[in-house]
Parts: sequence; C-alpha cells; structure tokens
Amino acid sequence: MTFSTDQPIALCWLRRDLRLDDNAALYHALKSGHPVLAVFIFDRIILDPLSDRHDRRVAFIHQQIHALQDQLTQLGSTLLVYYGEPLPIWKQIMQAMPLAGVYTNADYETYAKERDQQVQQLLAEQGIGFHAYKDQTIFDTDEVLTDAKKPYSVFGAYQRKWKANLTDFYVRSYPTQNYFNSFYKTAAQAIPSLASMKFKPVNESFPATQVSDQLLEHYAKNRDKPALEGTTQLSIHLRFGTISIRQLVRQAQAHSERFLTELIWRDFYFQILDHFPHVEHKPFRPNYEAVPWLNREEDIERWQQGMTGYPLVDAGMRQLNQVGWMHNRARLNAASFCIKHLLIDWRIGEAYFAQKLRDYDLAANNGNWQWVAGSGNDASPFFRVFNPVSQAKTFDPKEAYIREWIPEYGTPDYPKPMIEHTFARQRAIDTYRKALNRT
Repeated sequence: MTFSTDQPIALCWLRRDLRLDDNAALYHALKSGHPVLAVFIFDRIILDPLSDRHDRRVAFIHQQIHALQDQLTQLGSTLLVYYGEPLPIWKQIMQAMPLAGVYTNADYETYAKERDQQVQQLLAEQGIGFHAYKDQTIFDTDEVLTDAKKPYSVFGAYQRKWKANLTDFYVRSYPTQNYFNSFYKTAAQAIPSLASMKFKPVNESFPATQVSDQLLEHYAKNRDKPALEGTTQLSIHLRFGTISIRQLVRQAQAHSERFLTELIWRDFYFQILDHFPHVEHKPFRPNYEAVPWLNREEDIERWQQGMTGYPLVDAGMRQLNQVGWMHNRARLNAASFCIKHLLIDWRIGEAYFAQKLRDYDLAANNGNWQWVAGSGNDASPFFRVFNPVSQAKTFDPKEAYIREWIPEYGTPDYPKPMIEHTFARQRAIDTYRKALNRT
C-alpha cells in the first residue's frame, strides 16, 4: 500500500502494547507534530516455529488487532497490519510513505533487541529516527540498581529499592486520548486473516481486562487456592499489553500489597533477562549445568499428559493442556515434580509451558522454572522439593480443583503414582548435592 502524501508520517510500531490508551510510544508519536499511523507486524520469525496451528496467543493477538482497527476506524484512521519478517516489511514501508520517525516501546527479550537494532540501523541509513520508550515495566532494567550500580540478583533487596524509588510520576498514565486528532486520516486497511497465516481460529473466550477491587482485597488469602476464582487472570493482558501496568500498580497500591509484590516480580525478571541474557538457555548459576538429568521419554510424556498419579500435578497439567492456563499453585507443583521427582531438565518443562501457555512470557516463565530448579537467581534451595500430596491437602482440601480437571479421579482408571515421593525427594537431593559438591 502506498500513501499519497508529501507530509512525513510518524509511525507507532505496536508489539507488546496492543492498546491506544496509556501507551508511552503512542503518546510521544501523537505529540511529535506529525500525523500518526499505527503499525503491527505478524512476525514470521516468531510465528513460523509454532507447532500448534490453533495457538491461543495468535488468536488473542488477532482478536485484539481487530479491536484496535475498530477504534482507529472510528477515529478516521487505520492500523497497518503486515505479515512477514520485520526487516523486509520496514523496507516496504519506507518505500510506501515518507517517514518522520518510528516510535515504539522497548522489549527486553534477546530476539526483540536484535530485531530492533537491525530496524534502527535500517532507518538510520535514511536519516529516520527510531524512538523506544519504557512501557511494559514500571522501572526500566537499569533504573533499579544496587548502590554499586549493578543489577540486583536477590528479589528482596530489589523489591525494597523498587518501592523506595516509586513515586507518583512512575505510575501516571499517558493521556493519549487528548491527542487522537493527530492520527493520519485514511481509509481502513485490510487485516491478514488467520487462515492466510496458516493458523486456525480458537473457539473460546479470553479473560476480561478488568479486575475488581474486591478480588484484589481478598487476593492474598485466596491466590493459592486453585478451586477459587482468587487470581486476576490478567497475565495474558500484561503479556500483550492490552492493559497498562501503570493502571494495575495504582490499583494494587490501593487494594493489595500482595498483588503489588507479584507485579514487582515481573519487573525483576525483565531486568534479569536483560542483564543476564544467558538465562534464556542456561542456568543463572553455571554450576547447575552439572546436574545429570534423567530425561526419560516416558516420564516426560506422562508428566505432559497429566498422568503422573499425583492429582494436584495432573489437574494442573490437564488445565494447561485444555485451556492454555494453569493456576500458579499448580504451576509450582507441576514444575517441582517435573524437575525434582522425575529429574527432567528444567528447560524441557519450560519449553512445554512456552508451547502451551496463553500467557507465556519468556522472562517470567524462565525465571520461575529456574527458581524451582534452584539454578536461578534468588532461587528455591535445591533441597526444597514440593510434596504434591500435602500441597493438595493444604490448598485443595475438598479436592474441588482436582475433580474438576480429573473426571476419573477416585476410580480404577486413574493411574497409581508413577514414583514414590520420599524416594524421589531423596534421589533429587542426593543427585543435586553430588553434582554441586555440596555437603
């Protein structure tokens, strides 16, 4: 598509920030003095390796792209949506219109940083500015540092500095709506269909973008009970930026200190990934590479299918397989069982969650798996092994969650435990201790 205009256009490149309200990059683009168009790229470098053609994340993004297009159409503008690899698409865009600059929000994943550097270099060759802003975090990855100006690797210390640094300035919304008249006026452009990208629709609804104050006020008490609707389920919206982190922090400040802590963990893991990118593929603590995993195919398959014979683990895995989401208490138990009971490399478990979770976020998923494995920064000690039986009695005492996801529970069709807990726990501790030369 070519735009017949001599006036340079400011482009706002949307990625993990699929909203028009309280969007840092969009705000700065709208205030640039140039007409603004929003752009989204369905990135084939990310999409092509996905094995599930019914991928919930792609369906969610596609749904939100249509919602954004509706909003922009009502404003007399459009969302430009492309499908392909970013660099060739940006070359195409540069030929289609004169650009005043590209505005976007920073992403901290390794691939994203490399992609942005390539696009920035391409634009610079034509004298076009690439402007990146902080939007998906409260503090950028170098804004909360130790007194020695080093990144934190211990959460408690990071959290104290995070809270000490927090002022109203950091949670103030960007009033983008005040500048919507700066959008470039043009007819709505077509959006590539899911079918054209070789994906199929997902016939299910996604959680709402709002969370009630009442839920947050009971969050600390109910968040660990998987049978209750005690969590916000906002993770998919945080992942794709369909809700503002600033809005959520303000709400947490007013109604739930515990939920605020969860949001701080999110910032923490972003800065870990940014400062220590090796964690994407290797342990944060290099000596944990010495742990000799068993990685038995049969064990991996039974764990993935929720057929371990441990109901809390199996309920969680079946919930994951069926709806693409798992309650956090079940996530902890499923991960611990995978790593400690079965001695499966945490990277195998992490990759399965990455494949299945609708709210998959590399920084948080990697951080949490390494926390359970003991290999991460500020991780759970290697000798901590969750007991899935006592965990179920504590957090699902009436077995409501278990029975919801395991219809054959309590019948001969449900498998016996695939391994005895006391044996598995001791084997894990001994294996770790020998590998790490601990006494």
